Amino acid sequence: MKITQVFPLVGIFAAQTCWAVYAPIPEQEQGKQFSLRATAGISHDSNIFGAASNAISSTVYSFAPELILNSSLTDQTFFSSSYKLTIDHFSDRPGDKTLESHDLMVRLAHAFTAQTNIDVSDSYTISKNPESLLAGVPINTDQSLTRNQADGRFVTTLGQKTSGTIKARTVLYRFDNANLANSLDRSETLFGVELGHAILPETKLVGEFRHQTINYSNSGGNKDKQSNFLIGGVDYTVARKLTATGRVGYEWRQRDGERSSDAPYVELSAKYDYAEKSYITTGYIYTLEETSDVANFNDTQVNRFFVNVQHSLSALIVASGSFNFEPSTLQGRRGVANADETTTRFGAALSYLINKNWTASATFDHDKVSSDLASRGQKRDRYGLTAAFTF
Repeated sequence: MKITQVFPLVGIFAAQTCWAVYAPIPEQEQGKQFSLRATAGISHDSNIFGAASNAISSTVYSFAPELILNSSLTDQTFFSSSYKLTIDHFSDRPGDKTLESHDLMVRLAHAFTAQTNIDVSDSYTISKNPESLLAGVPINTDQSLTRNQADGRFVTTLGQKTSGTIKARTVLYRFDNANLANSLDRSETLFGVELGHAILPETKLVGEFRHQTINYSNSGGNKDKQSNFLIGGVDYTVARKLTATGRVGYEWRQRDGERSSDAPYVELSAKYDYAEKSYITTGYIYTLEETSDVANFNDTQVNRFFVNVQHSLSALIVASGSFNFEPSTLQGRRGVANADETTTRFGAALSYLINKNWTASATFDHDKVSSDLASRGQKRDRYGLTAAFTF
């Protein structure tokens, strides 16, 4: 959990089965077109560069003002945007001790009819203090980066029980450090077409085709990849408070300059809303992802188990936690052996809604990477206190 997160109340807006487009938003923003949030905090980071050895720890002082816009442009169109400036000051960081990060988000949802809607968004981030640090980079290397993600989703009804979805995503990565930029700057583009059919009111069958391209900016001849996916699954409303989703398929991956690879694709998840403002989500994902060591490995075969919990202790106090366990295998290039690696991430937060404007939080995060390669091991603990004012 990022130390600047003060209350786990964000959601994704979606078009409902009427003409209006709705957006679940934090309670403190509801009923207002403009909101301004200011967050200040102090934390301790045991490994500010994510180094395998000679870790540098530091106290971090943070201040983050954020401007938020939520607006129903018409009965059919919803628009939201936000800009957040985060200023982090490190008491013991080599080089620049004060870093400025920027987050800009724009999103538009429009319902053409009761059965057809479109949802597009773009998120642009300049991160000088990344929340998740890369494993295996040279000791104490600045991992600042710029990341842009654009998403689009078009949904329509094709029949009384059948729906169609077209979706696309493009993510760009640009690192500040010259060596990281030369290795890891890239674009990842995903396009998908999905058909859904409700066989029962509570059960929907889904079939999907996806195409993914990964293109590196530098020396990309033996790093670029293309993948095709065929995926089937089901969305099942088990009960009023319990939902489950399953996707199982296969990926055919073609690697430029390296051996191609085929692999299963699995995505399972469930959510149980056991009380007001209290829920648990859990799931499992098996897929191929990019690695931070592109010189020796093609990609990473990941098993990801996750659990997220939010529990309302009272009307004003909420506890939340997350746990990720990721056994993975780095897929070696020709002449390089595969390497096993396990990543464990744990986060917890206790948030107190002092009044309708003020929230205070205590947070803790633990990251650990255990690897066959000593240079990729990593351990990082962060704990802190924050206060946020929204008006």
